[in-house]
Amino acid sequence: MKINFKDIIIFEDEDFLVVNKPPHLATLDERTADRGGSVLRLAKEYNPELQAAHRLDKETSGALAFAKNPAAYRHLAMQFEHREVTKRYHAVVNGIHDLEGVSVYLPILPLKNGTAVKIDRAEGKEAETIFNTLQVYRGYTLVECIPITGRMHQIRVHLSCLKAPIVNDPQYGGEPIFLSSLKRKFNLKKDTEEQPLIQRVALHARSLSFAVMNGEDIRVEAPYPKDFEVLVKQLNKFGV
Repeated sequence: MKINFKDIIIFEDEDFLVVNKPPHLATLDERTADRGGSVLRLAKEYNPELQAAHRLDKETSGALAFAKNPAAYRHLAMQFEHREVTKRYHAVVNGIHDLEGVSVYLPILPLKNGTAVKIDRAEGKEAETIFNTLQVYRGYTLVECIPITGRMHQIRVHLSCLKAPIVNDPQYGGEPIFLSSLKRKFNLKKDTEEQPLIQRVALHARSLSFAVMNGEDIRVEAPYPKDFEVLVKQLNKFGV
């Protein structure tokens, strides 16, 4: 899958650039041998000065900010540090949930292998996420997630604590979603196996709000990528 960096830019000024990161692409180069590049590598080909200001999990799509110079990088890094950047994610979760400004404040500890996290009240680092229900479907919910802190897998583990694991996130108890579970009349071709509606964790970084160099606040929205859009479309069509 060849990605043209210009095509994924959703905001650019003289100091910052925000892209709509495609799913299945790492933010930074992975430590292991070359596993198919990264957004950072594409960014550096476009402009060697670009530095990633934060990161998204490989499977997660959406708004990812880069700085074009050291002053801009410091400016944004300080906002992240002081929790002045608002990140809004959309997730499709298993089950029906009525969340209205629900805050989960549970400390997170990375597991030894570094690939997952758990809630640990004694050793974990503080972590907080706020959740709002956007739309309820038959057996599923579209949720807005606003992480206050920025821990690894924070949204995923916090949703799992609410018994609302993200669709197709087996690591934290999320089940895949099949069209046959939404559609009353569903015929599968003989000898074929039904594929899930989304082949990854159903999480998308919907928008990013921060202050640019002149102090003006901006909010950059990232449209749903194709797989997430198809999922929400099918839910709207058959799951209401």
